[in-house]
Amino acid sequence: MSKRGRTFFWVYLCIALVFTLLQRAEGAESPAPRKIRAGYTSISGNMTPLWAAKEGGYLKKHGLDAELISMPSGNEGMNALIAGELQFLAIAGSTTATAAVGGAEVVALATTIDRLVTSLIVGPAVQKPEDLKGKSVGISRFGTSIDTAARLAIQHYGLEPVKDVAITQIGAMSSILAALRGDRIQGAILSYPSITQARREGFRELLDIASLGMPYASTGITVRRALAQQDRALAANYVKAIVEAIARLKKDKAFGLEVMSKYLRTTDKAVLQETYEVSVVKYLKKTPLPTPEAFQSVLDELAGRNPKAKDQDPRKFFDDSFVRELDKSGFIDSLYR
Repeated sequence: MSKRGRTFFWVYLCIALVFTLLQRAEGAESPAPRKIRAGYTSISGNMTPLWAAKEGGYLKKHGLDAELISMPSGNEGMNALIAGELQFLAIAGSTTATAAVGGAEVVALATTIDRLVTSLIVGPAVQKPEDLKGKSVGISRFGTSIDTAARLAIQHYGLEPVKDVAITQIGAMSSILAALRGDRIQGAILSYPSITQARREGFRELLDIASLGMPYASTGITVRRALAQQDRALAANYVKAIVEAIARLKKDKAFGLEVMSKYLRTTDKAVLQETYEVSVVKYLKKTPLPTPEAFQSVLDELAGRNPKAKDQDPRKFFDDSFVRELDKSGFIDSLYR
């Protein structure tokens, strides 16, 4: 081989070696995404951060290959989480606390909404609050935040739940609204977008329950405690993806409406607009810290049905370290610059 040929050979070999090393380095820096299953427990505006994390690519960005699972109810979602069928669950703090008080090793990592964003919607038989006496109010399931909202609304008017006003367990929001149409119930606790739909059909909003101003762990992220303790990197990446999705929703209305349209399965502009304004603009927290005050409200209500909830330390039910780390590092602030 000539001198010139040997030179070309060594140059080619060096280039090939560098290229191979770069490929290996890139592979080492980008491990295969971790497959996870994340559940959500209602078809409502409160669940939008998880949907946005999926649709905006934020879960994938943080190394998570996520399958989103719609659960029929909070109780069924919690059972799936405890059984290990889900790694993450978007759910009401009331269901998390109920399970934990009952001995389940579950913990909330974030609270995305800390108000009961629901309304008491009534039919023509209820013209004033006192007309509720002897009537029935429909909810999704007992032990859920919707159940809590019903009891608070009834008590707000000086009436006693169950004794003065029956609480009827029905199921999905669409089923509750159908029961109201058929006069099986005379009042209903609804969330968005069902509130908008009910108003459009001529039903009246007797009480905006969020307007009462009570802090309440309404919606957040719950995991098994073992995951939070033993796989902190996985939990941290998931929380980070949700926080980024929240920022995108806050800043990009068109994106938010598109995500809601897909998962709420509607193209109704008025429904989407009101759901976005309430569930994102008004009540979605930029920094989704779980707080003792919000979980104390959950426990206070739960104690009326389960004495074990009385005198519990609300801090037992959440781990705020993941959101605090993102906040302290300046990561959350950086998303809004």
